[in-house]
Amino acid sequence: MDELNVTYITLGGHVEVNKYRYVYFFIMFIVYTLIICSNSIILCLIWVHQNLHEPMYIFIAALLLNSVVYSTNIYPKLLIDLLSEKQIISYSACLFQFQIFYTLCSSEFLLLSAMAYDRYVSICKPLQYHNIMRKTTVSVFLLFAWLVPACHVAVLTILSAETKLCDSTLKGIFCNNSIYKLQCVTSRVITIHGVVSLIDLSILPMLFIIFTYTKIFIVTYRSCKEVRKKAAETCLPHLMVLISFSILCAYDISIARVESNFPKTARLIMMLQIILYNSLFNPLIYGLKMKEISKHLKRLFCPAKLKIN
Repeated sequence: MDELNVTYITLGGHVEVNKYRYVYFFIMFIVYTLIICSNSIILCLIWVHQNLHEPMYIFIAALLLNSVVYSTNIYPKLLIDLLSEKQIISYSACLFQFQIFYTLCSSEFLLLSAMAYDRYVSICKPLQYHNIMRKTTVSVFLLFAWLVPACHVAVLTILSAETKLCDSTLKGIFCNNSIYKLQCVTSRVITIHGVVSLIDLSILPMLFIIFTYTKIFIVTYRSCKEVRKKAAETCLPHLMVLISFSILCAYDISIARVESNFPKTARLIMMLQIILYNSLFNPLIYGLKMKEISKHLKRLFCPAKLKIN
């Protein structure tokens, strides 16, 4: 393959964009507005109310902040592309989008691990909870959850920036690991580092979460009904978010691996699921399933009804 001097990448994953551009734009704009509003409202509630300044809610706030930044990394550019004649992005901007996208995806797994540990200490070691889950501990977990993925992904971004490209058309609507398909030769260093990153940032946190929740379930099974109820109320939302997010990550990995054999429309639908579901699913689950957050949401939106009751 001939080496190209690529400055701009064409985002070739759009389907019938000239025909349906305003329909696409309207739907994506509504979705982005919903994501920003729903996540920001719960973030503000956690910030404002003192009784929500506990480790569990701080980790939820971090997840919701991730959703806001994650969506803002993708949607504004996507909305511009839908109104443009050509869907292009500079290669440097593409790599920046790649960096933010995978940093936040990896951060989500680490935050869910921290939340699993928090639930483990709360349910299995309740008397030691306040000694273990101090503000310093929470701060270290948050720093670790954002800094480690950023460093891991930065290595991949730098290596990709130095790799020669033989194609300038990306089979996607934003810059994910499909950028590797543009490279003339798949770098062994990138492949090895990618596998190490996958193990460190996804598989190990997932195994830790499974191990932690197994311990929780064993303890709650042997405990009274009240403990089981508490565990179900606080653990179930985290597990639902974990399962949903894991499926989306599997989508993202499969897109890069099988995209050449995939119909364009099917690939677009899969990519839309990656950017749609999780950012809307998180505030919905935590807003409805977390008792204290749900209570504050009802006070915010239905104050008259609460006064009547």
